[in-house]
Amino acid sequence: MPIHGFLGSAFKKLEYCKGKVMVSPNNSTVYSMFRSTAKWNADNLAIECGERSWTYGELLDLIDRLASVLRSEKVMAGDCIAILSENRAEYTMLQFACARIGAIASCLNSRLVVEELQYCIHLVEPQLIFVSSRFQSLLDQVVYPAAKQISMEGCLSLAASAELDQHPPLLNSEQGLLLLNTSGTTGLPKAALISHRAEIARMTTLRMDLKIDPGDAFLAWSPMNHIGGTDHTISSLMMGSAVIITDGLDIDTMCSVIGRYKIGWLLLMPATIEPILRRLAETKTRVVGVKVVGCMADLIPAAQIAEVTTALNALFVNSFGSTETGLPPATGHLIPVGEVPTDLSKKISSLCEFRLVDEDDNDVQQGEVGEALLRGPTLFSGYWNAPEVNAEAFRDGWFRMGDLLKQTKSGGFEFVGRLKYLIKTGGENVYPAEIERVLLSDSRVEEATIVRKKDSRWGEIVVAFITRNTEALTDVEIEKMCRAKLASYKRPREIYFIPIDEFPRNGSGKIIRESLEKRLESA
Repeated sequence: MPIHGFLGSAFKKLEYCKGKVMVSPNNSTVYSMFRSTAKWNADNLAIECGERSWTYGELLDLIDRLASVLRSEKVMAGDCIAILSENRAEYTMLQFACARIGAIASCLNSRLVVEELQYCIHLVEPQLIFVSSRFQSLLDQVVYPAAKQISMEGCLSLAASAELDQHPPLLNSEQGLLLLNTSGTTGLPKAALISHRAEIARMTTLRMDLKIDPGDAFLAWSPMNHIGGTDHTISSLMMGSAVIITDGLDIDTMCSVIGRYKIGWLLLMPATIEPILRRLAETKTRVVGVKVVGCMADLIPAAQIAEVTTALNALFVNSFGSTETGLPPATGHLIPVGEVPTDLSKKISSLCEFRLVDEDDNDVQQGEVGEALLRGPTLFSGYWNAPEVNAEAFRDGWFRMGDLLKQTKSGGFEFVGRLKYLIKTGGENVYPAEIERVLLSDSRVEEATIVRKKDSRWGEIVVAFITRNTEALTDVEIEKMCRAKLASYKRPREIYFIPIDEFPRNGSGKIIRESLEKRLESA
């Protein structure tokens, strides 16, 4: 498996002054950082999950024992396990157990349908699959006999009887820790490999740019197969914060947590702000404290940004990052409390080298549109088992984000669009090719194009334009087709049947999605 290691040159031998200095791979890992924090904060709250809670000392012991369970199942450094589960404490414990022995946790998206899930599992070839009872029936439909299955509910019982491994392997920070699936432009998911180095650097940017401290709790409601749930949970535990884990978007529980804990970053995506504000008002919850709130300001009405910052007395995070990059390249802009923003330009994050280039990789001038290139320690290590994709995504150590931006006169950076068309709906990334591939697999569909439409709740929604060969094909049939093969957030919310000659095309015959978007605006 090719891994993109742009930091490799930093690990060469160096000589200076009169002595010789040997620079070897950095032996600090996510686990070693957590272990140091846990030993100095053994009695402090580490995780609360429903009625259960663990101090740092208790959590360290459980993680060490779970690591022994993995070793007893012949999981070694570099091997993969997979996790298919809702948010729960055991999810995080397994990730840190992998960190202890150098294994890699593939965090599977439970919203995928069988066909998608099977592809993701076969891609990473896990030795073990940890599955919760909620998703056992889904996994039962996947054909992958090579991996042993272990119940998430039984993890702690296994850990309790495990003997501690006194000789964990020597690791370095470049080793992989997580595999997180991202949407693929070809219609098939990719698995982004996140290293220990990247996670440690992401914790650092969280502290530098958002001013998050060990005394700030993190409310982990976002799915742990998603960067928003996993990245910041791991960062919080490395720095010594309390992590409050909820079973997804549980509004009542989240409001209760906001009323009991001082929160660092309250991650709220477009569709979640209104119900949280409404419930806080209904329950007259006294907010203990929130430093920063939100994400993706471009997809949220300006008035709502002012409303939520006022209600929580918190700054709003004008974020611009990705699974592959973490908070960088541009999550440095914090919108003041109560402000109705008129400028949503981005500010470059810490620990980030950033360029905007033209088609020939020449740096563009201020005001000119260019593709975003990123280099820095928060960067992922490459896509798992995808050499051709990696060759296209990286060039001379720079990651090509596929996003188009331009620098404004004020020095900020304005998002222009995607080099390859992307839909952001409810915090999830969707590429049209994923859906078009499903639609065009039906012989009754002659042409199909997916576009995005702005939506006050979800930020954007998926819309389908279809030319059919027979009027017997209805929107109900289309919905049924998509339900069988696509996760719910990928399914079209609106379906339009049009003649094939109404698809706007450029000189080379390619359909112009932006013209279809304008058609929706004028409808």
